[in-house]
Amino acid sequence: MKEDAVRGLLRKMFDAAVAAAQPDLCIPAHLPDPPRGRLIVIGAGKASAAMASAVERSYPGRLEGLVVTRYGYAVPCRQIEIVESGHPLPDASGMAVARRMLERVAGLTAADLVLCLISGGGSALLPLPAAGLTLQDKQTISAALLNSGATIAEINCVRRHLSAIKGGRLAAACAPARVINLIISDVPGDDPINIASGPTVADPTTCRDAMETLQRYRIEMPLQIRKCLESAASESIKPGSAQLPQIETRLVATPQMALQAAAETAGRNGVEAHILSDAIEGEARDVGSVMAAIAVQVARRAQPFRPPCVLLSSGETSVTVKGNGRGGRNVEFLLSMGIALRGHPGIYALAGDTDGVDGMAEIAGAYLTPDSLTRAWALGMQPVASLARNDAHGFFGALGDSLITGPTLTNVNDFRAILITG
Repeated sequence: MKEDAVRGLLRKMFDAAVAAAQPDLCIPAHLPDPPRGRLIVIGAGKASAAMASAVERSYPGRLEGLVVTRYGYAVPCRQIEIVESGHPLPDASGMAVARRMLERVAGLTAADLVLCLISGGGSALLPLPAAGLTLQDKQTISAALLNSGATIAEINCVRRHLSAIKGGRLAAACAPARVINLIISDVPGDDPINIASGPTVADPTTCRDAMETLQRYRIEMPLQIRKCLESAASESIKPGSAQLPQIETRLVATPQMALQAAAETAGRNGVEAHILSDAIEGEARDVGSVMAAIAVQVARRAQPFRPPCVLLSSGETSVTVKGNGRGGRNVEFLLSMGIALRGHPGIYALAGDTDGVDGMAEIAGAYLTPDSLTRAWALGMQPVASLARNDAHGFFGALGDSLITGPTLTNVNDFRAILITG
């Protein structure tokens, strides 16, 4: 295959993965029948505004509600109020809308129904601090966790136990109204407690778990945060708690669904696809070097698959930021992979976040080609030094190989495609 065709197929697979998780496609089949009382729509996440719009277009009855999404991700709605706030670092707008959301569901009856629209990014978008904490406390801990190399499950465990709305607290506020969660998963394993830190599901983890995470990654705990985690008052809502109403949770889109859509696209274009996993975690640079070794084994030995083929995977890797670059787990994965491949012919890759934002940059990810290192050296760049600085965004940007999509209005985690032509 010519390089233009390879790049085109990689992008087609990414676009298919994103399209498979669009709210207009996955929401309508899961909408409930109208309740005897009111239907209140609430939600948080990068896809939540698009989810709200899909609800309005498909729901047959009256509704009202309040949803928060990332700046730039709003979608116009007629009956549901859409508010934007900060991500990945929380801000005052998110804190204000979190308070309003708790007020919105207060005083409901058993005849009412709360439809909760949750997607990735909701943790930062609903940053209501626990009693005794400030927004600045949340911002400081969030920034440290995001740069620590902690897994998303570990990060969200801490977030739940420093929050007045996550870890089932929003669901408890809805009682006695029934709650139906419609969730687009962006986490390995699809566990609802880790999607937006589980505001409307029970949480089996504890304050002790949260404290151990902070200690494990040597994150300094201000006195007020230590007191919060040592206090029983800051514990999340546990399974079986009498505080919780009746809750039903439905996963409407997942990383596995997105990978399957990409695999079907590859097949239609004459390339056999192999889904390796929808839940890969670990340091992005370590995953990159391992994937490089697998790709070389396919190219050289036709093991475990025969080329031409594409290796697909998803999950959420981590970046321990030590340099002054912009981070970005997908581009760091690609740069590490490229260094390990050393220009091996016939191996191409695309890695990107399906929400359109990789790390702190408004860039989804990038392309890797056999000549990426050669082109970088010709520009005077040192790939190993770029990786050490966590500056993979700068590396691929200089090559003109950044993957820029703008807001995709969904989020089913990272997407990685390694295309081996022979």
